[in-house]
Amino acid sequence: MSSQLEPRQDWWTELCGVDLVDWYKSHGRDLPWRHSRDPWAVLVAEVMLQQTHVDRVMARWGGFVSDLPDARTCAAAGRAEIVARWHGMGFNRRAVNLHRAAEQIVAEHGGAVPDDLTALLALPGVGAYTARAVRVFSFELVDAVLDTNVARVLARSAGARLTQGAAQAAADAIVDREHPWAWNQAMLDVGAMHCRPNPECEGCPFFAVCAWAGSGYVEPDPSIRSAGVSAPQSRFEGSDRQGRGRLVDALRRGPVEPGDLAAAMGWRDDPDRAQRVAGRVIADGLATRRDDGSYALA
Repeated sequence: MSSQLEPRQDWWTELCGVDLVDWYKSHGRDLPWRHSRDPWAVLVAEVMLQQTHVDRVMARWGGFVSDLPDARTCAAAGRAEIVARWHGMGFNRRAVNLHRAAEQIVAEHGGAVPDDLTALLALPGVGAYTARAVRVFSFELVDAVLDTNVARVLARSAGARLTQGAAQAAADAIVDREHPWAWNQAMLDVGAMHCRPNPECEGCPFFAVCAWAGSGYVEPDPSIRSAGVSAPQSRFEGSDRQGRGRLVDALRRGPVEPGDLAAAMGWRDDPDRAQRVAGRVIADGLATRRDDGSYALA
């Protein structure tokens, strides 16, 4: 079946016959945040996991939530401290968003992470996946998470590219309403362990009902450009992202003088680029320009 086709009518009904909860009991990953139902701890884990490898988060999540166990503590710590603690986690803007979310949780929700979908979506840096993940993994509410792993599972099972609405609707339709926590964790694990960009189908609980596997893996892969499936990132070496990261790392060690900015960002011969990208770092709330002209963490 080609991914150029529309998914067949009610294709997802076959997935309902797969006992994912039982599969999860035997094959699910043992991740530390899965032992917590604390909404703040879960939120921190989900923000950390955005575009960051699980192993890196495993090494940092426990210490972070131990030192900053709730939204009030995080908000009071100050943005610069949160960014400093984010060292090695990549995408420093997420640290700023987490701090802003903590401030909003304190200001609007009395310091308690809300369980309402609309309220969660209103938090800085919280999108559709993260909001639903907090609802399911801390409050155990009936919801279906849709990240790049789950989206790959659904598109390949359908044998067709899916729109965002179709993918979310399918996930919503097949979620185990009695065991939403385990079911969603299982869906994430199937995508991470089996339905990878280069699939490892042996042992996949969906293999027998996967349209793409049933077609003999006819190209193109249905998950490519399907809604929710992330595209490969652009080259990092020499990119603006690399310069941003170098600047934030330098600022973690202390202020950077204007004359040292280009060198700190790795663009000694391109000071105009350094100033332009540094301006965006400031606009994103990661850094500030002090009265003496030096740059510092915000």
